[in-house]
Amino acid sequence: MGQTAWNGTGTFEFMLVGLWARPPLRPLLWTTFLAAYLATVLGNGALVGLIALDQRLHRPMYRLLTHLALLDTAYVSTTLPQALAHMVARRSTLSLARCGAQLYVGISLGSCEAILLAAMALDRCLAVCQPLRYAAIMTPKCCATLASAAWALGFLLSMPNAVAALRLPFCPGRPPVNHFFCELPAVLRTACADTTANQMLVYGLGTPILLVPLAFILVSYALILGQVGKLPSAKSRLKALTTCSSHLTVVGLFYGTVTAMYLGRRGSRALPTKHHKLVAVFYLVVTPVLNPLIYSLRNRKVHAAAQYALARLSGSRIVLG
Repeated sequence: MGQTAWNGTGTFEFMLVGLWARPPLRPLLWTTFLAAYLATVLGNGALVGLIALDQRLHRPMYRLLTHLALLDTAYVSTTLPQALAHMVARRSTLSLARCGAQLYVGISLGSCEAILLAAMALDRCLAVCQPLRYAAIMTPKCCATLASAAWALGFLLSMPNAVAALRLPFCPGRPPVNHFFCELPAVLRTACADTTANQMLVYGLGTPILLVPLAFILVSYALILGQVGKLPSAKSRLKALTTCSSHLTVVGLFYGTVTAMYLGRRGSRALPTKHHKLVAVFYLVVTPVLNPLIYSLRNRKVHAAAQYALARLSGSRIVLG
């Protein structure tokens, strides 16, 4: 379907294979991707708006959830609009600079999310294990510090992988990037040089970026389970665990897909290419759509805030009418 090559102006370009689909199914695939993108932006945007406007949601968990929603929105916005445009244009090319920027931002936002999920685990651990000191510890300043650290560390720790990948030689005539966006493992497979050092770097930085936050999350929940076991009634134990269920679900979705993508057996060749792209669709398209739903469906405070916002909106329309 094309190859990485030099265009007529002498600029190197990557060609992307994109998502395979039979011609009759392409409009359906395009519509599904567009609907997923709009649902992600609107769902996460509505959640951020509710948290910002409703005083009842000005709590540590929701402050951190705001950053998760912004991360998900930014993540899909770096890839899906371009994928949609390529599906319409039927010419999927990216310059080296654009591909590099997409690769770096994608890795960075994923890294930010891993660290932010660890900060959210700390919040849940303190809420269950230190309820009397929780408000004094998880102040707005502490939440802002944790969120800022997640953003800063995510972009800082991702830089070596992006720089090392873009310094590889990419020769004309090599196969195209077998993906619908410039994702690190897919780009590495198109280099015309030994990528062993890059694979080692993926593993080396994958430890602090993914496994250290995961270890922190597991320790936090071990402490939570230990504390929950000491509660006197089954009702109180269930209530304590319910406050953590949304976060645990998001953690499972995130680590189940990203770990399979980046830290599986044999690095970037861990999965067959078709399965590799399906996993990418799941964590890039499905997970950002589900996250606001996971945090909203069983959350009474979010329900109350949404009902209050809808009531105010309806009231304003009546007044205007």
